[in-house]
Amino acid sequence: MAVEFIYSHWAIMECLRAGRRKLDQLLLTDSVEEKGLVAEILSTANDRGVPVKRVPRRIIDDIAQGANHQNMVLRASSYPYVDLETVLDVSKKRNEKPFILLLDLLKDPQNVGALMRVADAVGIHGVIMQERRGVAVTPAVVNASSGAIEHLNVVQVVNLSQTMKELKENDVWMIGLDIGPNVPTIDKTDLNMSLGLVLGSEGEGMRRLVRDTCDLVLCLPMRGNVASLNVATAGSVALYSAWRARGWEGWAHA
Repeated sequence: MAVEFIYSHWAIMECLRAGRRKLDQLLLTDSVEEKGLVAEILSTANDRGVPVKRVPRRIIDDIAQGANHQNMVLRASSYPYVDLETVLDVSKKRNEKPFILLLDLLKDPQNVGALMRVADAVGIHGVIMQERRGVAVTPAVVNASSGAIEHLNVVQVVNLSQTMKELKENDVWMIGLDIGPNVPTIDKTDLNMSLGLVLGSEGEGMRRLVRDTCDLVLCLPMRGNVASLNVATAGSVALYSAWRARGWEGWAHA
Protein backbone atom coordinates (compact mmCIF):
# COMPACT_ATOMS: atom_id res chain seq x y z
CA MET A 1 0.00 0.00 0.00
CA ALA A 2 1.37 3.40 -1.01
CA VAL A 3 2.11 5.84 1.78
CA GLU A 4 1.95 9.64 1.74
CA PHE A 5 2.91 12.31 4.25
CA ILE A 6 0.28 15.03 4.64
CA TYR A 7 1.68 18.29 5.98
CA SER A 8 0.41 21.60 7.44
CA HIS A 9 -2.21 22.06 10.13
CA TRP A 10 -5.46 22.32 8.19
CA ALA A 11 -4.55 19.65 5.65
CA ILE A 12 -3.83 17.24 8.51
CA MET A 13 -6.94 18.24 10.44
CA GLU A 14 -9.27 17.66 7.49
CA CYS A 15 -7.57 14.37 6.64
CA LEU A 16 -8.24 13.25 10.22
CA ARG A 17 -11.82 14.53 10.15
CA ALA A 18 -12.66 12.95 6.80
CA GLY A 19 -11.40 9.57 7.95
CA ARG A 20 -11.18 8.20 4.41
CA ARG A 21 -7.54 7.13 4.50
CA LYS A 22 -5.72 4.61 6.63
CA LEU A 23 -3.95 6.78 9.19
CA ASP A 24 -0.68 5.36 10.53
CA GLN A 25 1.07 8.00 12.63
CA LEU A 26 1.19 11.71 13.41
CA LEU A 27 4.70 13.12 13.80
CA LEU A 28 5.36 16.40 15.62
CA THR A 29 8.56 18.31 16.17
CA ASP A 30 9.81 17.98 19.73
CA SER A 31 9.44 21.72 20.36
CA VAL A 32 5.89 22.45 19.13
CA GLU A 33 3.46 23.58 21.83
CA GLU A 34 0.16 21.78 22.37
CA LYS A 35 -2.20 24.72 22.12
CA GLY A 36 -4.75 26.17 19.72
CA LEU A 37 -5.17 24.24 16.47
CA VAL A 38 -2.28 21.93 17.36
CA ALA A 39 -4.18 20.84 20.48
CA GLU A 40 -7.32 20.26 18.37
CA ILE A 41 -5.36 18.14 15.91
CA LEU A 42 -3.89 16.04 18.71
CA SER A 43 -7.35 15.55 20.24
CA THR A 44 -8.78 14.49 16.87
CA ALA A 45 -5.86 12.12 16.30
CA ASN A 46 -6.50 10.59 19.71
CA ASP A 47 -10.20 10.16 18.88
CA ARG A 48 -9.19 8.42 15.64
CA GLY A 49 -6.72 6.16 17.43
CA VAL A 50 -3.76 7.60 15.52
CA PRO A 51 -0.41 7.18 17.32
CA VAL A 52 1.45 10.44 17.98
CA LYS A 53 5.23 10.70 18.15
CA ARG A 54 7.56 13.63 18.76
CA VAL A 55 10.74 13.74 16.68
CA PRO A 56 13.57 16.22 15.96
CA ARG A 57 12.58 18.90 13.46
CA ARG A 58 15.20 17.75 10.94
CA ILE A 59 13.27 14.50 10.48
CA ILE A 60 10.07 16.32 9.55
CA ASP A 61 12.08 18.73 7.38
CA ASP A 62 13.42 15.75 5.44
CA ILE A 63 10.01 14.12 5.12
CA ALA A 64 8.31 17.33 3.92
CA GLN A 65 11.13 18.03 1.44
CA GLY A 66 11.20 21.76 1.98
CA ALA A 67 7.44 22.31 2.21
CA ASN A 68 5.98 24.50 4.96
CA HIS A 69 4.98 21.62 7.24
CA GLN A 70 4.13 23.74 10.32
CA ASN A 71 5.95 21.28 12.59
CA MET A 72 3.92 18.16 11.83
CA VAL A 73 3.25 15.48 9.23
CA LEU A 74 0.66 12.73 9.06
CA ARG A 75 1.63 9.35 7.64
CA ALA A 76 -1.38 8.05 5.71
CA SER A 77 -2.38 5.82 2.82
CA SER A 78 -2.64 7.30 -0.66
CA TYR A 79 -5.65 9.39 -1.71
CA PRO A 80 -8.89 7.36 -2.07
CA TYR A 81 -10.09 8.00 -5.61
CA VAL A 82 -13.62 6.90 -6.53
CA ASP A 83 -15.30 5.83 -9.77
CA LEU A 84 -17.67 7.83 -11.94
CA GLU A 85 -20.72 5.92 -10.73
CA THR A 86 -20.01 7.06 -7.18
CA VAL A 87 -20.14 10.70 -8.27
CA LEU A 88 -23.46 10.23 -10.06
CA ASP A 89 -24.82 8.39 -7.02
CA VAL A 90 -24.01 11.38 -4.81
CA SER A 91 -26.31 13.61 -6.85
CA LYS A 92 -29.06 11.00 -6.72
CA LYS A 93 -28.79 10.62 -2.95
CA ARG A 94 -28.95 14.38 -2.50
CA ASN A 95 -31.82 14.57 -5.00
CA GLU A 96 -29.87 17.21 -6.94
CA LYS A 97 -28.97 17.62 -10.58
CA PRO A 98 -25.38 16.47 -11.19
CA PHE A 99 -22.82 19.21 -10.50
CA ILE A 100 -19.35 18.06 -11.57
CA LEU A 101 -15.99 19.75 -12.13
CA LEU A 102 -13.67 18.42 -14.87
CA LEU A 103 -10.00 19.45 -15.08
CA ASP A 104 -8.20 19.15 -18.40
CA LEU A 105 -4.52 18.60 -17.55
CA LEU A 106 -4.05 21.31 -14.95
CA LYS A 107 -0.48 21.15 -13.70
CA ASP A 108 -0.10 23.63 -10.84
CA PRO A 109 -0.91 22.12 -7.39
CA GLN A 110 -1.78 25.60 -6.09
CA ASN A 111 -4.42 26.11 -8.79
CA VAL A 112 -5.89 22.65 -8.30
CA GLY A 113 -5.91 23.03 -4.53
CA ALA A 114 -7.61 26.42 -4.72
CA LEU A 115 -10.28 24.98 -7.04
CA MET A 116 -10.84 22.03 -4.71
CA ARG A 117 -11.46 24.37 -1.81
CA VAL A 118 -14.14 26.22 -3.78
CA ALA A 119 -15.56 22.97 -5.17
CA ASP A 120 -16.13 21.78 -1.62
CA ALA A 121 -17.65 25.14 -0.66
CA VAL A 122 -20.27 25.01 -3.44
CA GLY A 123 -21.19 21.37 -2.80
CA ILE A 124 -19.80 19.84 -5.97
CA HIS A 125 -20.75 16.17 -6.41
CA GLY A 126 -17.40 15.15 -7.82
CA VAL A 127 -14.21 16.16 -9.58
CA ILE A 128 -12.78 14.40 -12.62
CA MET A 129 -9.17 14.63 -13.74
CA GLN A 130 -7.11 12.75 -16.27
CA GLU A 131 -4.73 10.15 -14.84
CA ARG A 132 -1.65 11.09 -16.84
CA ARG A 133 0.02 14.41 -17.78
CA GLY A 134 -1.98 16.46 -15.26
CA VAL A 135 -1.55 16.92 -11.54
CA ALA A 136 -2.81 14.17 -9.23
CA VAL A 137 -4.00 14.51 -5.63
CA THR A 138 -0.61 14.92 -3.99
CA PRO A 139 0.16 16.22 -0.48
CA ALA A 140 0.90 19.60 -2.12
CA VAL A 141 -2.64 19.68 -3.55
CA VAL A 142 -4.11 18.63 -0.19
CA ASN A 143 -2.19 21.45 1.48
CA ALA A 144 -3.21 24.02 -1.16
CA SER A 145 -6.86 23.04 -0.66
CA SER A 146 -6.51 23.43 3.14
CA GLY A 147 -7.61 19.80 3.31
CA ALA A 148 -10.93 20.39 1.51
CA ILE A 149 -10.10 17.75 -1.10
CA GLU A 150 -10.23 15.09 1.64
CA HIS A 151 -14.02 15.55 1.64
CA LEU A 152 -14.45 15.43 -2.16
CA ASN A 153 -15.13 12.58 -4.55
CA VAL A 154 -12.30 12.67 -7.09
CA VAL A 155 -12.19 10.42 -10.16
CA GLN A 156 -9.04 9.71 -12.17
CA VAL A 157 -9.77 8.70 -15.76
CA VAL A 158 -7.63 7.50 -18.66
CA ASN A 159 -9.40 9.61 -21.29
CA LEU A 160 -11.17 12.82 -20.27
CA SER A 161 -13.05 13.38 -23.53
CA GLN A 162 -14.39 9.81 -23.44
CA THR A 163 -15.59 10.35 -19.88
CA MET A 164 -17.29 13.54 -20.99
CA LYS A 165 -19.18 11.54 -23.62
CA GLU A 166 -20.23 9.05 -20.96
CA LEU A 167 -21.55 11.88 -18.81
CA LYS A 168 -23.45 13.30 -21.77
CA GLU A 169 -25.11 9.90 -22.16
CA ASN A 170 -26.29 10.42 -18.58
CA ASP A 171 -27.84 13.75 -19.62
CA VAL A 172 -25.08 15.88 -18.07
CA TRP A 173 -24.28 19.00 -20.10
CA MET A 174 -20.61 19.71 -20.69
CA ILE A 175 -19.90 23.42 -20.31
CA GLY A 176 -16.34 24.54 -21.10
CA LEU A 177 -14.82 27.77 -19.83
CA ASP A 178 -12.61 29.56 -22.34
CA ILE A 179 -11.77 32.94 -23.87
CA GLY A 180 -11.87 34.16 -27.43
CA PRO A 181 -13.95 36.07 -29.96
CA ASN A 182 -17.63 35.17 -30.29
CA VAL A 183 -17.63 33.11 -27.07
CA PRO A 184 -20.87 33.83 -25.16
CA THR A 185 -20.52 35.15 -21.62
CA ILE A 186 -21.53 32.95 -18.72
CA ASP A 187 -24.30 35.32 -17.61
CA LYS A 188 -26.18 34.73 -20.89
CA THR A 189 -26.74 31.03 -20.17
CA ASP A 190 -28.95 29.47 -17.50
CA LEU A 191 -26.67 27.07 -15.65
CA ASN A 192 -29.49 25.51 -13.67
CA MET A 193 -28.96 22.15 -15.36
CA SER A 194 -27.16 18.85 -14.93
CA LEU A 195 -23.74 20.34 -15.35
CA GLY A 196 -20.13 19.36 -15.92
CA LEU A 197 -17.90 22.43 -15.81
CA VAL A 198 -14.72 21.88 -17.85
CA LEU A 199 -11.58 23.90 -17.16
CA GLY A 200 -8.49 23.87 -19.37
CA SER A 201 -4.87 23.89 -18.30
CA GLU A 202 -2.84 26.94 -17.34
CA GLY A 203 -1.76 28.88 -20.40
CA GLU A 204 -3.05 26.39 -22.99
CA GLY A 205 -6.72 26.06 -22.10
CA MET A 206 -8.77 23.05 -23.14
CA ARG A 207 -7.35 20.61 -25.66
CA ARG A 208 -9.10 20.64 -29.01
CA LEU A 209 -10.90 17.31 -28.57
CA VAL A 210 -12.03 18.24 -25.07
CA ARG A 211 -13.31 21.60 -26.32
CA ASP A 212 -15.09 19.96 -29.25
CA THR A 213 -16.79 17.53 -26.86
CA CYS A 214 -18.32 20.38 -24.86
CA ASP A 215 -21.99 21.19 -25.50
CA LEU A 216 -21.30 24.86 -24.84
CA VAL A 217 -18.22 27.01 -24.39
CA LEU A 218 -18.62 30.15 -22.28
CA CYS A 219 -16.38 32.93 -21.00
CA LEU A 220 -16.46 35.34 -18.09
CA PRO A 221 -17.45 38.93 -18.93
CA MET A 222 -14.59 41.39 -18.36
CA ARG A 223 -14.26 45.15 -18.57
CA GLY A 224 -10.66 45.70 -17.48
CA ASN A 225 -7.37 45.80 -19.33
CA VAL A 226 -6.21 42.24 -18.62
CA ALA A 227 -7.59 39.74 -21.12
CA SER A 228 -7.82 36.68 -18.90
CA LEU A 229 -7.87 35.37 -15.33
CA ASN A 230 -5.91 32.67 -13.57
CA VAL A 231 -7.69 29.31 -14.04
CA ALA A 232 -8.32 28.95 -10.32
CA THR A 233 -9.91 32.40 -10.15
CA ALA A 234 -11.98 31.95 -13.31
CA GLY A 235 -13.06 28.47 -12.27
CA SER A 236 -14.08 29.69 -8.83
CA VAL A 237 -16.25 32.44 -10.30
CA ALA A 238 -17.88 29.92 -12.67
CA LEU A 239 -18.53 27.44 -9.85
CA TYR A 240 -20.28 30.07 -7.77
CA SER A 241 -22.23 31.25 -10.83
CA ALA A 242 -23.48 27.69 -11.38
CA TRP A 243 -24.43 27.29 -7.72
CA ARG A 244 -26.25 30.61 -7.73
CA ALA A 245 -28.16 29.56 -10.87
CA ARG A 246 -29.39 26.56 -8.89
CA GLY A 247 -30.84 28.90 -6.29
CA TRP A 248 -28.00 28.16 -3.85
CA GLU A 249 -29.15 24.53 -3.84
CA GLY A 250 -28.38 22.66 -0.64
CA TRP A 251 -27.64 25.82 1.37
CA ALA A 252 -30.13 24.95 4.12
CA HIS A 253 -28.24 21.76 5.01
CA ALA A 254 -24.72 22.77 3.99
